Amino acid sequence: AGDGDCGHTHARAARAIQEWVRARPPPAAPAQLLSALADLLLEKMGGSSGVLYGLFLTAAAQPLLNCSDLPAWADAMDAGIEAMQRYGGAAPGDRTMLDSLCAAAQALHALRSPGTDLLPVLATAVQSAEAAAEATRHMEAGAGRASYISSAQLLQPDPGAVAVAAVLRAVLEGLRS
Repeated sequence: AGDGDCGHTHARAARAIQEWVRARPPPAAPAQLLSALADLLLEKMGGSSGVLYGLFLTAAAQPLLNCSDLPAWADAMDAGIEAMQRYGGAAPGDRTMLDSLCAAAQALHALRSPGTDLLPVLATAVQSAEAAAEATRHMEAGAGRASYISSAQLLQPDPGAVAVAAVLRAVLEGLRS
């Protein structure tokens, strides 16, 4: 799919996060946690994914500076996506990680409703991200490395979209346990 290093860069990021968590407790404040993760991924992940995740997390931290209630998390997701679109140049439907992120964000907008329960909303967001990742299988690539490859050769879902869905699934499973 043009992203031969996608798995390697995500594995490198996962190992860096594991080492970081073993070395010291992560910041408890959400904004500081996301900012620290952004710095870590920018330094250790590599590739365009590292830059895009860094942009996403840096922007997502801003709405969480003074408030970390559930609506602020929906705002954080939107802020991260907006930064990724602005600096990365892709949009939903371009067969990129944004397809999964935007699908999840739509589901996470439910966090803005009073009395919302986080885990069911997050479970819906994960399902939406996974379905969006699978839907990239049939999309014409409009951005990213896959845009340099004939669409006839793009037989698998976009690796970045699949990775985003997997990260969101891991967050959900971590919160459930």
